[in-house]
Amino acid sequence: MEIVVDAGDTTRTYEVVATRAGRRVDTAVRRGVVEVSEVTRNGSVVRTARFMANRVLALVEQPVPRSEEGEGE
Repeated sequence: MEIVVDAGDTTRTYEVVATRAGRRVDTAVRRGVVEVSEVTRNGSVVRTARFMANRVLALVEQPVPRSEEGEGE
């Protein structure tokens, strides 16, 4: 997940990824804050990035690249 944030005179891009198999990235908007969290299979939060909602310009979800193994056999 890429987060594009207005930083005054420029924009900044942050990236939150599921670093291990079985993890996912969850997004929530609460009380004017956008939270992007990496979460394990059982629901434990590994890390969270928080941004003021009025500064967030875009949330870009990247698709998971598929492996080429097993295709064309």
